[in-house]
Amino acid sequence: MTRVYNFSAGPAALPQEVLERLREEMLDWHGHGMSVMEMSHRGKAFVGIAQQAEADLRELLAVPSSYKVLFLQGGATAQFAGIPLNLTTPDAVVDVVNTGAWSKKAIAEAKKYCKVNVVADAASSNYAHVPPQSEWKRSPNAAYLHYTPNETIGGVEFPFVPDGDAPLVADFSSTILSRPLDVGRYGVIYAGAQKNIGPAGLVVVFDWVKRGGGLAAMAERNRAKAAKLYGAIDGSGFYRNPVAVECRSWMNVPFTLPHVELEKPFAEGAKRAGLVALEGHRSVGGMRASIYNAMPLAGVDALVEYMKEFQRTKG
Repeated sequence: MTRVYNFSAGPAALPQEVLERLREEMLDWHGHGMSVMEMSHRGKAFVGIAQQAEADLRELLAVPSSYKVLFLQGGATAQFAGIPLNLTTPDAVVDVVNTGAWSKKAIAEAKKYCKVNVVADAASSNYAHVPPQSEWKRSPNAAYLHYTPNETIGGVEFPFVPDGDAPLVADFSSTILSRPLDVGRYGVIYAGAQKNIGPAGLVVVFDWVKRGGGLAAMAERNRAKAAKLYGAIDGSGFYRNPVAVECRSWMNVPFTLPHVELEKPFAEGAKRAGLVALEGHRSVGGMRASIYNAMPLAGVDALVEYMKEFQRTKG
């Protein structure tokens, strides 16, 4: 069996050892004679799985006991509506920072249920930076401030946690469990599971993060991977990352080539080299390497070497 390095922004790669354990337990979960997918959601075995998943998440993120943990259907996008529906009234005002595609979606949905004040918009830089807080136009009585810590499409990441009096609401879909997080600074944190957490078998993936050293170890690995890839881009004189250096994402690294005509042969050659899902989002083009927790340093090394070889032959 030949495994490729999957750089997809999501659904994203899972650790191989997690997939192997899932394969082993698919037909018989811990001697119960059935798959987890066949169990009653009210049964003792499945309730135990859910309780362990919550306990692991609380331990990894050091979630205060005063916070509730909810495992919900619908993905993070459903919370674009769920949060204003639960936390506002039609006359209430919410503050939102617009740093790209996912911020825009959250804004559009929230406008159906309350008044939205866009405190800052990074459109002038083509969403390549995070506007400094000194420029934000905040509401005096906002129900909350919403922001997207990491924009997966543009590869823009907040280099700070916003402050202020309004409760903080954040879409951590692409960065949750990639590094330590001060949960107590937030009113609501929500996240889809298909990037750093995994699409299913969440208790197993939480366990993998714990056995791998927890979030401090994840942060060190992710920082090293991002530094290596950005270093290769910046030092090439061939590839280019459009994002302000201080706002570069650890998770999603977009880059362009000197000519758009090179994008297709780059992607095709990458696939032949076992490097898949490197095409940029259709709304922006270019290339994008998503390097979530499950992407090993060896995958980034392989990508960097391929980039060097492609530049040597096409540059």
